[in-house]
Amino acid sequence: MRPPSSSPPSPSPSLWRDTDFRRLWAGQTASQLGEHTTLVVLPLFAVLTLDAGAGPLGALRAVGQAPILLLSLLAGAWVDRWRARTVMVLTDAARAVALGAAAVAGLLGLLGLPALFVVAFTVGALSVLFDVAYQASLVRMVRRDQLVRGNSALEGSRSAAQIGGPALGGALVSLLSAPVAAAAGALFFAVSFVSLRRIRRPESVPERVAPVPERPELAAPVRGRIREGLRFVAGNAWLRAVCLASAAFQLSFAATMTVYLLFLPRELHLTGATVGLALAATGPGALLGSVLAARLPGRLGHGVVLVSAAVLGNGALLCVPALYGSSTATILALLAVNFVFGTFSQLVNVTVMSVRQAVTPDGMQGRAAATITFVGMGFTPLGSLLGGLLAQEWGLRTGLLVTAAGMMLSPVLMAASPLARLGRLLPVPREEPRPTE
Repeated sequence: MRPPSSSPPSPSPSLWRDTDFRRLWAGQTASQLGEHTTLVVLPLFAVLTLDAGAGPLGALRAVGQAPILLLSLLAGAWVDRWRARTVMVLTDAARAVALGAAAVAGLLGLLGLPALFVVAFTVGALSVLFDVAYQASLVRMVRRDQLVRGNSALEGSRSAAQIGGPALGGALVSLLSAPVAAAAGALFFAVSFVSLRRIRRPESVPERVAPVPERPELAAPVRGRIREGLRFVAGNAWLRAVCLASAAFQLSFAATMTVYLLFLPRELHLTGATVGLALAATGPGALLGSVLAARLPGRLGHGVVLVSAAVLGNGALLCVPALYGSSTATILALLAVNFVFGTFSQLVNVTVMSVRQAVTPDGMQGRAAATITFVGMGFTPLGSLLGGLLAQEWGLRTGLLVTAAGMMLSPVLMAASPLARLGRLLPVPREEPRPTE
């Protein structure tokens, strides 16, 4: 396929013939597998090995998610000023060391909940840095006409990791042990480190903004740029709605997942491998959601797709509290619920991303994305704590029903906002704001 061009187009070489891109793809794939494996392994380690209850599990998940709130905005501003590959290599090495140490301590019987909290926070903080850096790395490596194909390959590996990571983590915990599963996560990060370290293409350091006497705001570029991003999102009706709906969803979803990870093994008596398999069903759903996102908004309208997909996806989780036992029918129902949730959640995610990109000027894209992530994902630690508290006070089944019902607030907020009125064509961006004084 040739990129569109007005005059004699030159052939766009295949990215798969580019050795450095293959190394980036392989490293990012291994890193995503390590991350998604770890997201299941650490909670299962706490529940199955350390016999953690609802409160400690909620706290563990909150600690692992806290770096999203604490570091997202800083990571966005900081990574823009350094070589992305350097950040990715260092964070991979550090995550491999952290999980490797946890695996050794677990095998020796020395890993308790306090140490597991430290590991969860460390891995979470390093993952925030890696995720921001890898999104910047592709732009600095390939030609502009190769970005779509490059992003497609990288997002495909992310979806594959969503399928394979939870299933692998759950299987290793069930068949071997939680420390061995943690060691597998460390191995994935080590593979990513080696692959990214072998990239040979030079990467220039992004230009640092020098202070100008007439522009005192440039003397503190990080603080000033973060403030501009916050003000821009707050001043845009569509982006404000995205922030509110995202915050409502992430708060309720984090609470739901905390109860969910207790409900499956303790109420339904499922093994770690079955839990991983159930969670992995969201991966194929996400792939289908990505395909639907390329077609449905242009046919039905972006607003209709956003609201209806959120209702269907979030509403599917309301079926889980009605399940009993560990029969084949229960497992099939869980797979179906997670597949439906993965499909429509991804449809919402991709459509929201298109809306954000459409209404945001080029010079504000990174800061707008970081601000929305900060506001939306920043509520996840509170949600995890809330989920643990509700499960502890009201029981697993009632707690799961209440938290899953809370997820329906997100489509309600979208339906009451300008997002619901978006048609088949997206609006154009406003003029880029002037730097703050």
